[in-house]
Amino acid sequence: MRAAASADTAEPVRAGRRQWAALAVLMLPVVLVSVDNTVLNFALPAISKALEPSGVALLWIIDVYPLVLAALLVTMGALADRIGRRRLLLIGSVGFVGLSVLAAFAPTAGMLILTRAALGFFGAMLMPSTLSLLRSIFVNRDQRRMAIAIWAAGFAAGSALGPIVGGLLLAHFWWGSVFLIAVPVLVPLLVLVPILIPESRDPRPGPVDLPSIVLSLLALGSLVYGIKSLAGAATPLVGAVAVVIGVIAGALFVRRQLRRSIPMLDVRLFGRPAFTGAVLVNLLSVIALVGGLFFVSQHLQLVLGQAPVAAALALLPGLVAMIIAGLVVVPIARRVRPGIVVPVGLMLSAAGYAMIAVLGQRLSVEAFIVAFVALGVGIGAAETVSNELIIATAPPDKAGAASAVSETAYELGAVLGTAILGTIITASYRAAVVLPAGLTTRQEAAAGETIGGAAAVAESLPGAKAEALMASARYAFDSGVALTAGIGAGLVLLAAVVAAVMLRHERSHG
Repeated sequence: MRAAASADTAEPVRAGRRQWAALAVLMLPVVLVSVDNTVLNFALPAISKALEPSGVALLWIIDVYPLVLAALLVTMGALADRIGRRRLLLIGSVGFVGLSVLAAFAPTAGMLILTRAALGFFGAMLMPSTLSLLRSIFVNRDQRRMAIAIWAAGFAAGSALGPIVGGLLLAHFWWGSVFLIAVPVLVPLLVLVPILIPESRDPRPGPVDLPSIVLSLLALGSLVYGIKSLAGAATPLVGAVAVVIGVIAGALFVRRQLRRSIPMLDVRLFGRPAFTGAVLVNLLSVIALVGGLFFVSQHLQLVLGQAPVAAALALLPGLVAMIIAGLVVVPIARRVRPGIVVPVGLMLSAAGYAMIAVLGQRLSVEAFIVAFVALGVGIGAAETVSNELIIATAPPDKAGAASAVSETAYELGAVLGTAILGTIITASYRAAVVLPAGLTTRQEAAAGETIGGAAAVAESLPGAKAEALMASARYAFDSGVALTAGIGAGLVLLAAVVAAVMLRHERSHG
């Protein structure tokens, strides 16, 4: 009996080669989905030229994918707990591959927006499954912390990798090629997941709760749409109504979960300061990261005149720093409290953003590289610690739903970063750009909406007029850099304060 008990307790403690191989496979959708959040940033000039979208349509091409993802993640996390996390991962992979091919050949901006929305639907099936499967694969907390560090590094680094991949592809292929990366990434996953990864699910999933599903979709979808509309300031009434609807739906969702014996999402987890603080750190830091990538990618190409590959490679040092920081923080987190580790890292990120804000229109490629390295180090470390806390504080049988909360914070951050910081840059550009005389109505509309549109119009103008347009467009675009970067620095500082206050009682686990 003693030997059997010892086997029962010792056998599942340490993960072996098979489990680490499973982690490598699970990293494929993690990197892909996070790459898809930012890969289009470098393709914006090419899309502006090929499809001629309006400024609003251009933002929706970027925003609709993480918006749909954010709205569905809680629902898909609960569904993964119910029908099986591995099964949902495979279903999502098949749909994601097919729709990526359709997006690559979208003939209009409207069709690209619709396809990106459908990609968000299937992408929402991928992400909760990956993080929750790690909980069942790595039962030893030290090993799980390292596995989540790799997961978080891949997730955060994927956002920075997106523009690099986009830049390299755009140097040789058309804009649609950025979507085709899903095919070589997910096809091996479809083969290896059934071999390496065991199925896991909630043993007591409870009945399907359609009212909770509807309320979660209404709450998240309305909030994101409302904040996006308010950030644009074009339709403030519609935005305000959407936010109110989202808040009411969210309150009803929470009330329903508290009354159910088996809730779709255990909202009582938010009563734990460590859980709530970690979620807020995720949300705020990703708003700053993704929003910054939106305007910096265009600044490098369209203001500083960098080729797509050169501009993408300027992000590489920050990407490497982000990955290294996410891994190096693991042994540190064993000895130092999260309430110290996370704020210190985020203060470094805030310093990087502050550097961009101070330099403003004088931001050079070299200065950007230094600033982005600082930004990447802090966010890479913070994401590792916060994601591990979210998983560690959740019951094992609710790992999918808890993982969905973590990724919902990430996707909300992605869409809000683009909506808020991207809209500030767009509004600043529209207010400051001066168009040369003699443009057609169509040319005025395109050049007055976005700097990408101005670059496309300039190609059809004679030399002096083209240069005058681009000089004005560059000045107008960069007129909002200082303000936007200042807001980004403020968001990271707020995340540091949240971490210092809400994680101060959480102990290290050495």
